[in-house]
Amino acid sequence: MKVLLLLTGLWLLLTTAAYSQTEKIFPKTKIGIQSIGIGSKEVNLKLVARIQSFNPNSKNTHDMFDKSINSPKSALILEKTINGATVKKLYVNNLEGGTTTIYDVNNDFNKLGEISHTFTVADSGLFKETNFPGYDFKAQKDQPNVFTGKPVEMCLSNRDKYLWIPYYRRDYDKLATEPSAIAVVDVDSDKIVRVFPTAPLPKMVACSPDNKYIAITNWGDNTVHLIDISSGDPNQFRYVAHFVVDHKLDLNFSKTAVIDRDQDCGLCLRGTVFTPDSNYLFVGRMGGGGIAIFNTPDKKYLGSLYGTKDNVRHLVINGDYLFLSSNKDGIVEKTKWKEMLRYFLAGQPKKNLQYAKWKTAFTGLGARTITVTTDGAYLFANANNESKISIVRTKDMKTIGSIPADPYPVGMVMDQSNNYLIVTAQGRHDIGGNSVMIYKITRGM
Repeated sequence: MKVLLLLTGLWLLLTTAAYSQTEKIFPKTKIGIQSIGIGSKEVNLKLVARIQSFNPNSKNTHDMFDKSINSPKSALILEKTINGATVKKLYVNNLEGGTTTIYDVNNDFNKLGEISHTFTVADSGLFKETNFPGYDFKAQKDQPNVFTGKPVEMCLSNRDKYLWIPYYRRDYDKLATEPSAIAVVDVDSDKIVRVFPTAPLPKMVACSPDNKYIAITNWGDNTVHLIDISSGDPNQFRYVAHFVVDHKLDLNFSKTAVIDRDQDCGLCLRGTVFTPDSNYLFVGRMGGGGIAIFNTPDKKYLGSLYGTKDNVRHLVINGDYLFLSSNKDGIVEKTKWKEMLRYFLAGQPKKNLQYAKWKTAFTGLGARTITVTTDGAYLFANANNESKISIVRTKDMKTIGSIPADPYPVGMVMDQSNNYLIVTAQGRHDIGGNSVMIYKITRGM
């Protein structure tokens, strides 16, 4: 009986802990709150403003209401010099809202506009092709290009001329087993100029530094695709490579199966980054750990390198270093990317090659998006399960501070001058979220 009671108590403890990690109700942060920790004199974060859709009656002028903020997934800042003036625009992808909202960073984050990702028959001219090799439309065969897309991540290309926005899925494709799509936006007009079909569940998108290729990483079926953008003309952009990592996921789910495509995603490919010379592409394997490596000029998948934590989510290259976040472990890892690549290439074609030269920092459970200061000195990481942002000093990979965030932080971006850190709080299961937090960064206090 004592053993049974002990096991029952342990089960309750574990289930309560799991519940608290996924459903805990964190308080909304207060404007003016600052980071704390041993490194507060090195680098400090202060919440100076917020854009949110949960409180239309806020009396704080820096707590701005915008009803279009609906499950904000990612953020991106465009900085361009036009006629001697610097334009700074903040783009926020609203996953469930089916929109991208645009704000003026230089003018108190006033709203500039909104991009709708709802397409009707009248938008058919945006689709130069409908079919995608190896995939079929079933749910809406007659009008597959009439849909609302759920915008996920984004990137700029062609020297900041075009913004690429992939859709988690088309709204009618409930199980995300059919082709999704990716929109190309001209940032001068903020209008969609072309829409490509993609494989199921495209999450990450990256542009090669030489502006020759766009890589689309598909969470939904273990594939990665390359689009040639070297012409600079969206009408001439075209797919040139289709990669399968290990095996293509079978999407013929039973009609009675209970499917969660956030979990039923095979290798769950996500973090995506080109090397600075554009010759290689690294893609994180969130399901099982490791990094898939591709030769860009040869358009070849070379294999995967292991030795990372098991839940690789986001990849960033800054100078000589590759940084990655491991979501489940709450860990950020760092290594010299050239050294890692040399080790991998020298070991080819050996399978299951292990690489061990990682330095780590614990940043909080649910490590999601990360970003690194321009000089590479500091890294910021979202700890989704703990609703906070952690600050890491990269030279010794030590977590030196943190600041609360609205529940649950996911996306993150920093402006080029490292004045602002923008964080999106998506929420979870209708708890929290619907917030875009604007933190002021101060160094050397």
